[in-house]
Amino acid sequence: MMQNVHLAPETDEDDLYSGYNDYNPAYDTEDLENDTVFQQAIRTSHGRRPPSKTSLASSMGRPVTGAIQDGVTRPMTAVRAAGFTKAALRGSAFDPLGQSRGPAPPLEVKNKDSPEEKIRQLEKKVNELVEESCIANSCGDLKLALEKAKDAGRKERVLVRQREQVTTPENINLDLTYSVLFNLASQYSANEMYAEALNTYQVIVKNKMFINAGRLKVNMGNIYLKQRNYSKAIKFYRMALDQIPSVHKEMRIKIMQNIGVTFIKTGQYSDAINSFEHIMSTAPNLKAGFNLILSYFAVGDREKMKKAFQKLITVPLEIDEDDKYISPSDDPHTNLVIEAIKNDHLRQMERERKAMAEKYIMTAAKLIAPVIETSFAVGYDWCVEVVKASQYVELANDLEINKAITYLRQKDFNQAVETLKMFEKKDSRVKSAAATNLSFLYYLENEFAQASSYADLAVNSDRYNPSALTNKGNTVFANGDYEKAAEFYKEALRNDSSCTEALYNIGLTYKKLNRLDEALDCFLKLHAILRNSAQVLCQIASVYELMEDPNQAIEWLMQLISVVPTDSRALSKLGELYDSEGDKSQAFQYYYESYRYFPSNIGVIEWLGAYYIDTQFCEKAIQYFERAALIQPTQVKWQLMVASCFRRSGNYQKALDTYKDIHRKFPENVECLRFLVRLCTDIGLKEVQEYATKLKRLEKMKEIKEQRIKSGRDSSGGPRGRREGSAGSDSGQNCSASSKGEQLSAKLRALPGTNEPYESSSHKEIDASYVDPLGPQVERPKTAAKKRIEEDDFADEELGDDLLPE
Repeated sequence: MMQNVHLAPETDEDDLYSGYNDYNPAYDTEDLENDTVFQQAIRTSHGRRPPSKTSLASSMGRPVTGAIQDGVTRPMTAVRAAGFTKAALRGSAFDPLGQSRGPAPPLEVKNKDSPEEKIRQLEKKVNELVEESCIANSCGDLKLALEKAKDAGRKERVLVRQREQVTTPENINLDLTYSVLFNLASQYSANEMYAEALNTYQVIVKNKMFINAGRLKVNMGNIYLKQRNYSKAIKFYRMALDQIPSVHKEMRIKIMQNIGVTFIKTGQYSDAINSFEHIMSTAPNLKAGFNLILSYFAVGDREKMKKAFQKLITVPLEIDEDDKYISPSDDPHTNLVIEAIKNDHLRQMERERKAMAEKYIMTAAKLIAPVIETSFAVGYDWCVEVVKASQYVELANDLEINKAITYLRQKDFNQAVETLKMFEKKDSRVKSAAATNLSFLYYLENEFAQASSYADLAVNSDRYNPSALTNKGNTVFANGDYEKAAEFYKEALRNDSSCTEALYNIGLTYKKLNRLDEALDCFLKLHAILRNSAQVLCQIASVYELMEDPNQAIEWLMQLISVVPTDSRALSKLGELYDSEGDKSQAFQYYYESYRYFPSNIGVIEWLGAYYIDTQFCEKAIQYFERAALIQPTQVKWQLMVASCFRRSGNYQKALDTYKDIHRKFPENVECLRFLVRLCTDIGLKEVQEYATKLKRLEKMKEIKEQRIKSGRDSSGGPRGRREGSAGSDSGQNCSASSKGEQLSAKLRALPGTNEPYESSSHKEIDASYVDPLGPQVERPKTAAKKRIEEDDFADEELGDDLLPE
């Protein structure tokens, strides 16, 4: 057993490197030249003969591989030397990499009919359909997106069946199945097919093979929220919150925010407060802070409202300062970079975020200011002080202006003016905004001198303020200088092409100047911007009427009543146009509709009554003239028309009673006495002599009066006499008109100027905006600040746009 055990030779323990030069003599190559056997093997084929077992060591001069000689084992070697073959002995070149064998054979052609290839192509098609569905959704084509999603779902099911036939179920592409189902559910939700979307989400959530599918319960909660099923929405939000790990902090915050919003919708403000307080303590953001203020406002907690407002204004915006976009040097490369990033997408996003923050802060301040203190003025002062100490210092001035507007809502004009006058010594932007409001206030009070003065101040403070230029144009318009007013409106449009007030007022100015084509162009441009503006449609119809194109006027008025179907003045105007065209039936229809919505328009009542008289339906005309008599009880002609209708319909007794009643109210009316005499004579009553005597006395008194007027006119003989004669003539015409009450025709009389629905020459009739629910009555230049005062406190998202343009 010990024969194969080789002991290490004893050496000197002090020599650590001994033995390294010792080797087997068989490996010695120095004496190969003297080895006769080796030299013979080289020169002849003796070395290629298979050695015998006995002569192997002696003939080769070295032991075979693995042989043990003198206690040492020979190391293993390669069978063939690297890079040397038998072909090399026949003169071939050295080619260790085999490059002389030529190019590799071509790849095998794919078999398109193979099941694997079919599955690969079908999977590619499913992915393309999913992408096309997403692209269609982003382009707004929701119907096409849903069709593509359904098609992808069908092909994916075919793909799954083919995979099951070819491979094992473990090889099914779960990611593709998940994306197809998720996209289909999203498209169902986008198309408001909520039941189908919920079913598809349920398929995903219940499949345990889908990882992280539980977070899709957030989408299911959103669908229930849209369906106003708030209890289920909260349930699914909480289920999703439980399945999302704490490392996904941002997603958990968003889900908690959804839960808080849902609690607000259900009126559970205490639960909403808990959710938003947790968010504000963990990861504060603007929306959560604003919703927290709303919740405290709903429960009426003043101190908590103050604390929440202070938290809101400390929320970091995480945007760069404006100084970053100002070049610190004259380096052209740096200036080029700053110019490139000054208005890129990131900068636009920063502006949007800052605008949203300012909107939330302004709305929250307007909401809580009237309730956190004993008066709204003290509340506004507290909000202003808090804002001044924050990063939103520029909002303090806007809050002060909003304080003045609140005074206006409370009809406290003096306090509003005093508050606005405080800004006269501040910077130009704030001064311009305050002066614009002051100009507007004085304009409403018809103090055009003061309005013009503050309009000048606003323009001088900010020459590019379109609202200030519009108000200045209004003051010039009110003084009748239409050409100069048009110049101010044009300058306002050059500074802000979206200033619709200036464009509308230019149209009015051109209309006053009788430049109807230019006025029509302005109103048509405005119609392209404000598609459903009743004012614009009304003005276009008016211009066409002035251009003597009734067909176009009727067409635009039809569009007007499609926007405001209950506008009685628009309906009466349509009736007037149809009557002028000779279409009595259409005229009657629109006049009757106008009467239904506003039964106090004398012109409409008169036309309807005259229409029934002309068509020989005097009984139906009675109710209209009775209505007119109620509206104008001092006008005798309406009561005379009622009596006349009774007489024409053959009801003489009722007519006689009506005439007697008229005579008691108007004993000096000659027409009434004449009809009384005629009726009493026809019927044979004894009172005929009494009425005849009264009639003669009145006629005699009338003759005496006329003689006196005539003699006075002849004796004066000068311009004064001519003027009095003209007045007397007019008076006589009025009397004559009142005496011909029975001879009303169906033709509509021209409406008085104060009732004209489209224009008025008196500036006292001008209104600043379209506020009459019965239809636009008159024209007045739009005031840029009017909109700001009429909007609601808490729903005003665009407060200050008109007065403080960017």
